[in-house]
Amino acid sequence: MKKQAQARRRRDRKRRPRSRTGRRTAGFRSRFDAGANAGYAEGVRAGTESFGTVFDGTSIIIPSYNQLGYLKKCLASIQMHTSVPYEIIVVDNASSDGTGAYLQSAGAGGGVRFRVLERNRGFAGAVNVGLMMARGSNLLLLNNDTIVTDRWLDNLLACLHSDPAVGMVGPVTNYISGDQRIEVPYRDERGIAPFARRYNVSDPAKWQPTDRLTGFCLLFRRELFERTGYLDEGFEIGNFEDDDYNIRARLQGYRLLTARDTFIHHFGSVSMKALGSKLQEVNDHNRDVYTAKWSNPHELIQASRLPEADRPARGETAFYPQGIAVRGATETRYWIEAGLRRPIAGETAMPVVRLSQIDVRRWPLGEPIAAEAAEAAWLALPPIWEDGGALYLAENGLRRRLPTAQAAEAWGLRLRRGEPLAPEQLPALGEGLPVIVPARVSERL
Repeated sequence: MKKQAQARRRRDRKRRPRSRTGRRTAGFRSRFDAGANAGYAEGVRAGTESFGTVFDGTSIIIPSYNQLGYLKKCLASIQMHTSVPYEIIVVDNASSDGTGAYLQSAGAGGGVRFRVLERNRGFAGAVNVGLMMARGSNLLLLNNDTIVTDRWLDNLLACLHSDPAVGMVGPVTNYISGDQRIEVPYRDERGIAPFARRYNVSDPAKWQPTDRLTGFCLLFRRELFERTGYLDEGFEIGNFEDDDYNIRARLQGYRLLTARDTFIHHFGSVSMKALGSKLQEVNDHNRDVYTAKWSNPHELIQASRLPEADRPARGETAFYPQGIAVRGATETRYWIEAGLRRPIAGETAMPVVRLSQIDVRRWPLGEPIAAEAAEAAWLALPPIWEDGGALYLAENGLRRRLPTAQAAEAWGLRLRRGEPLAPEQLPALGEGLPVIVPARVSERL
């Protein structure tokens, strides 16, 4: 009887209508889900509509790899000492010290946009992701082991915008290679702010031309980025990618300035030092990449700066060859001819060079071309030749120097099979701009 009574009570409970509390809970959950879905849809709509919108301010891009304590100090100093419009973008290289969790929590503050990468893509790779995310009219690369100071960004912006010919500017600091290093009187972090308040007095007389700016703190306009493109991810982990970017900007005729009226503190390559014995291996590899790409870049710059009139329209594309096939982030292939990119209709067997989307867009769009016609044009182009130990190609009545063998390999120029130019034709060729190696970019968020 007892068991039958228990079974009857269970059946009765199943038949009872839900309580008011249960109905209220279910209703609240339904309304919450509907509101969350509507909010997400509105966020997607607003993000889609505002994509590509630029604000009149500075995107501060901070690549990060471990060293969470330093990152927190860096972010706090930016929020304390920056009065002009800015956004902070942190790109974390798959840190293992809790940096990702910190960024995803409220700990980093609501003013920080971030991306946590699935693997360590190095300084250049992380910066490039930040550049893709950036919305500012000015772009600033900043190491995570820095502490910024009073008037730091105001002074750097004044220096950058003093002349359209100024391409990039950087401050001085206590720990860096090259002439951006200065002696400081303080011995611990408490002395940073008082020293910087006295030091950071804007003074155009202290803006010094230089051939090299290091990437620990590097400011440039969006226009320079659109004309120069991304950092070269062929420089793995870190080192030499900033030297490479300096050369690419200077080839276009831009000037570099050290703002010697602006000081920020740098603890000093903390993430790189953490590599230990591997640091020398990374440095040697990147030096080899730099040498293979440029050989003697300073000689190249003196011989072939891009005229200022050509700088806005052509940018780094002026140093790319014609008569090649390229593609960007999409599957569309383009034939580059007469300064235009022509979509290739059909499959092609000729080499296709992978560029970033920002590089591809610099060529104006032309009419489509059949794959057979593009291949025929490519096969008819004269091969490159050597003269006095240097490589050259002929293009539109000019001879263009290839600074290194890698420049020929990167564009597939050794595969050209047309008729070589006769020796008597060579002296009639004018001198064109050199052909440089394009930057390697993963280009994905």
